[in-house]
Amino acid sequence: MSTINIKRVKTSEIELKDRLVSIQRVAKVTKGGRTFSFSAIVVVGDENGVVGYGLGKAKEVTEAIAKGIDDAKKNLVKVPIINNTIPHDQIGKFSGGFVYIKPAANGTGVIAGGAMRAVLESAGVHNVLAKSKGSSNPHNVVKATVSALSQLRDAHTVAQQRGISLGKVFNG
Repeated sequence: MSTINIKRVKTSEIELKDRLVSIQRVAKVTKGGRTFSFSAIVVVGDENGVVGYGLGKAKEVTEAIAKGIDDAKKNLVKVPIINNTIPHDQIGKFSGGFVYIKPAANGTGVIAGGAMRAVLESAGVHNVLAKSKGSSNPHNVVKATVSALSQLRDAHTVAQQRGISLGKVFNG
């Protein structure tokens, strides 16, 4: 069983770009009629190995997006990226959403759908193959993708955790 390798990142020292993944209009029915509010899922990243997601809820769309961006900046994780791809295959799971991400050769591009594409591009992964199984709910897919990315480990980290040299990681 792999350990989750979450490295928190400070927002003050990096330039973050935000992407709106999904926006939902929610109606609450009261005696006086319907009251509408909005929820927005936002992904932020520096396109260089740092990514985070957030959920914002408000009576107006712009307020919901702004709250989502603020929430996303609080949940940033560092992702190991080697040669514009990920170091190894990884499965991510959150609730009913299952995600499988796999490294790809240079020039492949981001082969992923919807919510997964937003997370991977914000993280700065340029070549990856990805498949989403189970729930297609954007909430679950985004959280499962971030979970998979946070479990990734590069060779230096593996060598350090095992207490062996880098050469021994590859050669046994």
